[in-house]
Amino acid sequence: MSSSTLETFPNPRPERRYEISIHCPEFTSVCPKTGLPDFGEIRITYVPDALCVELKSLKYYLIEFRNRGIFYEAATNQILDDLVSLLEPRQMTIVGDFSVRGGIKTMVTASFDKGTDGGRSAPHPD
Repeated sequence: MSSSTLETFPNPRPERRYEISIHCPEFTSVCPKTGLPDFGEIRITYVPDALCVELKSLKYYLIEFRNRGIFYEAATNQILDDLVSLLEPRQMTIVGDFSVRGGIKTMVTASFDKGTDGGRSAPHPD
């Protein structure tokens, strides 16, 4: 994935602790086993520090997953890693809430907390 697609803007109230919640209900990727499309919702919740994510760039970043073979767990964690690396937020949680497939529903939650994670997100192997 190209996290260079993502853009930021300065947090207008960096002295205040507040939460931003973004829902992306049309997330798509491809199952790496079957090649079939996967559908779901990505929910991003974060407490910004100095920067906020620009939404149009986030939209284009998420569209990049559309043709990529990736497991739910990897997609959710990669989104977290890329956004934490870009924004350096105080806290962030990504929820991948994926549509039912074969009678099984999957929800993946990945979190980061600057206080408990030492201010760093674990790098992903890509």
